[in-house]
Amino acid sequence: MNNRKILFSIIFTILGLVAFQITVNKIVGSSQNFTLFEFLGPIGGMFLGPIFGAISVLLVRVLNIIFFHQQLDFLTVIRFLPMMLAAVYFGLKQKKTAIIFPICIALFLLNPIGRQAWMYSAIWLIPFVATFFKKKLILNSLGATFTAHAVGSVIFLYAFGLTPAIWIALIPVVFIERGVFTLGIWTSCLAFNFILDKITDFKFASSLKLFVKPELLLNAGKSN
Repeated sequence: MNNRKILFSIIFTILGLVAFQITVNKIVGSSQNFTLFEFLGPIGGMFLGPIFGAISVLLVRVLNIIFFHQQLDFLTVIRFLPMMLAAVYFGLKQKKTAIIFPICIALFLLNPIGRQAWMYSAIWLIPFVATFFKKKLILNSLGATFTAHAVGSVIFLYAFGLTPAIWIALIPVVFIERGVFTLGIWTSCLAFNFILDKITDFKFASSLKLFVKPELLLNAGKSN
């Protein structure tokens, strides 16, 4: 990793740790919460690349446990993977990332409980279609948050079960929740790119110009 990536990773990690302390909503069926990091985490994949983006997400989660004494239980550990894969999804340009959703649907339906709540997994057909238009930032954001959702839901299903009735009742919640997260990721990406562009005007951060996405600076709201 070169010096530019190290500096960028440090900035991203600090912002990630701050975002991790701001609660957005409670996770149904657990004692943990969604935080603003749900908005920020995936965008590391775009600026650092899918691999380093995923590593940065992992680093933020590990440091959050160390610095803020978060309990390292089973639920905390299994939540590492969904956000890491969301960063990978967000950073990859290939449409092959669409395969994530059929796999998650299949795994959900193979479970006896999931089979009774099959309509829950049908939600993932939406991001599956959106993946084929992921050049649009808003649709890439939608796919990223649903990647975390699909992977997280399958892990949660096999780890904790819940009842079919609960999964079905969660469907309208998912639409609202993921709609908010989609807008959050989209906005975070545009804002982060804009701020990054501005700070590169200063000599100490000029080397970070490489990470700025020019296509997201002008008329971003209209074109993305």
